[in-house]
Amino acid sequence: MTISFNERRAAKLVQEQRAAEIGASARRTIDTERAGLVALADAFEAGLAEPFAAAVEILDKATRPDSATGAPRGRAVVSGLGKSGHIGHKITATLASTGTPAFFIHPAEAGHGDLGMVTGGDVVLAISWSGETTELRPIVEFSRRFGNPLIALTSRRDSSLSRQADITLTLPQAEEACPHGLAPTTSAIMQLALGDALAIALLETRGFTAENFHRFHPGGRLGAKLNLVRDIMHSGNALPVARLGTAMSEAIVHMTGKGFGCLGVIEPNGGLVGIITDGDLRRNLGPDLMTRTVDEVMTSAPKMVAPDMLVGAVLDVLNQEKITAIFIVEGDKPIGIVHMHDLLRIGVA
Repeated sequence: MTISFNERRAAKLVQEQRAAEIGASARRTIDTERAGLVALADAFEAGLAEPFAAAVEILDKATRPDSATGAPRGRAVVSGLGKSGHIGHKITATLASTGTPAFFIHPAEAGHGDLGMVTGGDVVLAISWSGETTELRPIVEFSRRFGNPLIALTSRRDSSLSRQADITLTLPQAEEACPHGLAPTTSAIMQLALGDALAIALLETRGFTAENFHRFHPGGRLGAKLNLVRDIMHSGNALPVARLGTAMSEAIVHMTGKGFGCLGVIEPNGGLVGIITDGDLRRNLGPDLMTRTVDEVMTSAPKMVAPDMLVGAVLDVLNQEKITAIFIVEGDKPIGIVHMHDLLRIGVA
């Protein structure tokens, strides 16, 4: 059956209108959730800052490593049900990956033996938007009986959970993105944001570094970016370097043999003063190239990085400078070289 031009045009208009309606729905959801985050940020100016700081202090004191053994004194025990539970899992993962030992307990399982995982030094973080989640009762009562600090994350200051807690982080009331006001959407985003805020505040309080972060993220692209450049650099006899005064006939052989597409030029004391790249060779190509010295062909003041720079930061330098290899130096003396291919090999680039 042949479809007329007008029919195709009408169908396209319907499709475009449908896409516009769906896009408008997505925009309303994002705008509504953004308003919730703005309200949460404003809450710090309206009383949330003080209990938040107290929660950070309690968590830091409980989970900071012992100065003698290096082991944490306690852990953050996170619990919540439904969407609050899903958010609790994410908060737990963020805490753990940023240096705060943490684990999640499902509230229904807590009353059936999992409370045995909670030790005397642990801090309980209980999440409930209403503050009336009955399934949280076992872990709340356990914390009260055995003296574990209890932090409540809820939207109701007068709730049962809040009345039991040592510290309450009260989330502001906000409109859910769900048109029926039922599905936890904005509320879940606010819980997640406050959990992230706790994790980052603890990270900054402890001076948790990228190197510390790497210990918990050894895998994947993120783990690769957190390697130090000294861990992947080529060194020793692999270094493509030649001294000032070296003839280009010798330098090109050396440069080609190393396979990095460049040659570092060093002073008699070993300091790196220049670099010769394939581009320098093309720019100086002529009948006298082989009789010239590296001093005449090199580009002075080459880019270089320190051995303790993160691999991800080195990738940024290579991209910004539009170069494919860079020397690693201690002081001004080259100790290694990294090529873009090395970053591709470990999955960073």
